[in-house]
Amino acid sequence: MGIKVVIIGAGPGGYVAALRAAQMDAEVTLVEKEEVGGTCLHWGCIPTKVMKYAAEIMESIRGAAQWGIQISETTPTDLLDLQKKKGQVVDIQTKGILQLLKRYGIRLEYGYGIIEGSNRVAVRKKDGKALELSWDRLILAPGSAPLEIAALPIDGENILTSSHALSLEEIPASLLIVGGGVIGCEFASIFQALGSQVSIVETLSRLLPLPSVDEEISATLLREMKKHKVTCLLETTVESVEPKGDKLRVGMREASGSQGKENQPKRRRELEVDKVLVCVGRQPQGDTLGLASAGIVLDQKGWITVDEYLQTNVAGIYAIGDALGPKARPMLAHVASHEGLVAAENALGKGKAMDYRAVPSAIFTMPEIGSVGWTETQARQTGHHIRVDKVLFRNIGKSHVIGEIAGLVKLVSDQKTGQIMGVHIIGPHATELLGEATLAVKSGCTAKDLAETIHAHPTLSEIMGEVALKAIGKPIHG
Repeated sequence: MGIKVVIIGAGPGGYVAALRAAQMDAEVTLVEKEEVGGTCLHWGCIPTKVMKYAAEIMESIRGAAQWGIQISETTPTDLLDLQKKKGQVVDIQTKGILQLLKRYGIRLEYGYGIIEGSNRVAVRKKDGKALELSWDRLILAPGSAPLEIAALPIDGENILTSSHALSLEEIPASLLIVGGGVIGCEFASIFQALGSQVSIVETLSRLLPLPSVDEEISATLLREMKKHKVTCLLETTVESVEPKGDKLRVGMREASGSQGKENQPKRRRELEVDKVLVCVGRQPQGDTLGLASAGIVLDQKGWITVDEYLQTNVAGIYAIGDALGPKARPMLAHVASHEGLVAAENALGKGKAMDYRAVPSAIFTMPEIGSVGWTETQARQTGHHIRVDKVLFRNIGKSHVIGEIAGLVKLVSDQKTGQIMGVHIIGPHATELLGEATLAVKSGCTAKDLAETIHAHPTLSEIMGEVALKAIGKPIHG
């Protein structure tokens, strides 16, 4: 028999780790408390993209007249039908994962996995029954949970998490989104396009206040949000939510230390909305796995700590995905999957360090955002002598063909060597353009290499060639 590998959590990190371990002839058992695919498949990446696609269709219908297509009346979105479509897509993906697990002979046990004693995991079933598994290597992939805050007690009816938002049966007439990060901004784009009057409240001074998101990209998104009548209340905090008839009255105040207003009284304002959607980040699942009893070290916030090989302080126990927290590792499904590959290989004798230097970040706002590598600010902080070049999508023929000309590509390169250090995109299908940008950063490609690569015409990808040509001082359309 091969080495026994037990994996707790069958999300995008856990099930991928299981497949790789099985490919390396391990005897693999995968433990999952809910459904294979995890948050990403059932309450995150896939469901939200189904909704976003529906939102894009609605936007296309509203603008159809400019292509000579006359639609006299727009039918409101039927969320029940949309929920049905979402369920079909999720079901197809779930069945696909189950077929993969079966093909590789992976044992799947549903229940709560808890570390008990040396090299043992107890699986507690929902029916109260339990079984015990022994392991030679253990990989933890428990994921994370939506963060809740005291001022906004989640009830699933009026004050919602992202999971609740994906199950709504009617489009709210008005929606306040608390949190201008990735999830909040994505939902803002979706619900605005589907017919809601959307407001975003964000404590910090910009939308997408993340180190990986270039400040100019954030500013462009803010401008586009405002064009679409999304109200963005920056440097503002929510203090209270209370019912007012069939509405919610939300009390807000300028955040402490708002730029340029440190010594002024903090203004208060109120807003009446139908629903409040809380998107303020993620938190650890808590010690539901018996981590403390196993001696596994957590950081001050409860995230699991690992070394560069994704091994915890306990030999033979590895951890991947959201459970590692956001401090030094992006909490992204594709990162979890790659960590799953690395952890599985290391659990079976490889010595492969996880490389986070070229992690693509895809943000499905409208317009989309794609980023990889250093931002302009990060590159300057390293002391590198850099150059920054930009090309607008309005310079690309395909953008005019599809009627989406807002946005730009920003390329950060080393002034001396020309090496591409970062690429930041906001515009049509930006997330689909990330592949080329990520390969460029990962492989140490230079702007000259990219400029000399022929890009098909007419395509949006031409903007990558144009920005590279600009970076070597030979612009054509940029």
